[in-house]
Amino acid sequence: MEKIFKQFRELGIIPVVVLDNAKDAAPLAKALCEGGLPVAEVTFRTDAAEESIRIMSEQYPDMLVGAGTVLTTEQVDRAVAAGAKFIVSPGTNPRIVKYCVEKGIPICPGTTNPSDIEQALENGLKVVKFFPAEPAGGLPMIKAMAAPYVDVMFMPTGGIKPSNIRRYLEYDRIIACGGSWMVPGDLVKAGEFNKITELTKEAVEIVKEVRG
Repeated sequence: MEKIFKQFRELGIIPVVVLDNAKDAAPLAKALCEGGLPVAEVTFRTDAAEESIRIMSEQYPDMLVGAGTVLTTEQVDRAVAAGAKFIVSPGTNPRIVKYCVEKGIPICPGTTNPSDIEQALENGLKVVKFFPAEPAGGLPMIKAMAAPYVDVMFMPTGGIKPSNIRRYLEYDRIIACGGSWMVPGDLVKAGEFNKITELTKEAVEIVKEVRG
């Protein structure tokens, strides 16, 4: 797990990807890699997610591909079998967290309150997602929760965009931010992957500006 989360820290941004058609997986992976973000959290919200993870993992083996919106242990198994290197869930489901920990699968569960964080800590986790970040209180809420949990790092996701990401990345308890603005669904569906590469490059520049 430490290796994966070290990569999160180095990347600074984790693109949250929703794919309706697996044919878009390879060109999207190429666009992200060429833009300087060789990472994707492919959400299990669509029927194309599993195949998309498989395509990305096989065609871009150096890319850090994970599965998001994972709600069941069966989805964990399918995602990992397809090549997912990490799991992200919207909430802290004790069954899923324990299942992943026991199998040595890196997982970043969603949290919004101290009770969620303590469930994660109970399973030995020190990196949690904060979701939905902006609606749940944003950076002030993260800072308030970080105070008593001195070893916990946060990955805020939900409402993160170029206009507010800098202040998140400036806080040393943020491991990375999850975001989808560089991979908007309309550009994916239109096949405008060059634009996605440009948006990705702009996102990478923000990380460099803030973290060096």
